This record gives sequence, C-alpha cells and structure tokens, in this order.
Amino acid sequence: MKCQKCSKAATLHITEVLAEEQFDELHLCQECAEKYLYQPQGKGGQKGPASGEEPETPSRECSECGIKFVEFRNTGRLGCPHDYQEFREELTPLLENIHGETTHRGKIPSRMPQNKAMQSELAQLRKQLLQAVNREAYEDAARLRDRIRALEES
Repeated sequence: MKCQKCSKAATLHITEVLAEEQFDELHLCQECAEKYLYQPQGKGGQKGPASGEEPETPSRECSECGIKFVEFRNTGRLGCPHDYQEFREELTPLLENIHGETTHRGKIPSRMPQNKAMQSELAQLRKQLLQAVNREAYEDAARLRDRIRALEES
C-alpha cells in the first residue's frame, strides 16, 4: 500500500473515530506519519470539512446491497459483486498491499497441458470413429474404439 501523502510505501495505518460509524483511515509512510502525529497542525488543525480531507468512504454505501465500506472493514466481507466497483478506490490499495497485484494471474496445474492434449486427441479419435462407422470400415472403427477406451482409462 502506498502512502496517501507521498508515493512511498505506507508503514503506519491510522484509523480515527470521528463519530459513530464515521472513521478516517490514513495510510502513511514513516516520514509522513511523524509529521502527522508530532506536528500540531497535522493532527487537529487541518482536519474537517473545510480542509477537504474529510473522507466520503464511511458514509458511502452500495446501491445494490446497502453495505457501507465501514461494515466491510469491520467484517472483512463484501455484500455483493457490485461492491467491487462501488468501493474500487478503497479496495485497490488493500489488494495491492495484501497480494502485491490487483490482477489475478492464476497458475495452471502441471498436469493440465497433458490433460488438454489428451482431451483434444480423444475428440479427434471420436470424430474418426464416426467417420469409420459411416464408411462401414468396422476394423478401423474397432481399433479406434479400443484406443479411445485406453486413453479414457489412463
């Protein structure tokens, strides 16, 4: 996760309770956190609706299921698939922090390419079997049938 004040990695995560069900979350690097915590204007002086730092996050809610982002932060569960779009700005830094990426790049099992090749070969053999039966080449059809059975059993 990146610092909200600069582009460095955030090392301190601060959640301030503003009112009931209203929270202010800050993700800061070490330098910005020291400025925020130890300089008088950083903590109380600049905050508030007039400074423009009041987050919209706590009051925002999903139009589909009605879950608020605060509820997600408390439970760790979203309410519906629409929430990913609704809370995209807030979820993106969380996903980057947890997974290092925001795009899923799955792995293919090592046996998968072999399985795909076998499925492809089975499809071709079945097609050849139908053609052999239509041509009334029953010896070829029997040979193809036996090969299909052998592949299916392995």
